[in-house]
Amino acid sequence: MTEKANDDKAHKDALIRYWMEKARESIEAAQSEYDSGRYATAVRDLYYACFYALTAVLLKEGHSFKKHTSVKAALHKDLIRTGIVQPEWGKFYNKIFDSRHEGDYQPLRVFEAEEVKMFLDQGAGFIANMEEILAK
Repeated sequence: MTEKANDDKAHKDALIRYWMEKARESIEAAQSEYDSGRYATAVRDLYYACFYALTAVLLKEGHSFKKHTSVKAALHKDLIRTGIVQPEWGKFYNKIFDSRHEGDYQPLRVFEAEEVKMFLDQGAGFIANMEEILAK
């Protein structure tokens, strides 16, 4: 391996660690917001936690995107269709993607505690699944 290839791999590995740290921070923030009764903010933080973890996996697979919709599409095209990620995680990601958008842009969208708790539980599973993929 050349020195440039070593530098590129080291940079990529650092970016993957960075995105996973942001994922962990964001899921902790989501739990804190949930505990404080700020459900829309919890959904937003949880979405970003999942987005960051997914971004790390996609980067490991050699993909990088600028748009959230492109990351979502790559989950289905590059990870689910190839069997790297199970389809139920794609359904969850679609739901949290849409819910974050509704919470941020749809006036009067109210999230119930039970709904957000379910999202938090599923989000923790999603991130754990992304960590398992990264560990392979």
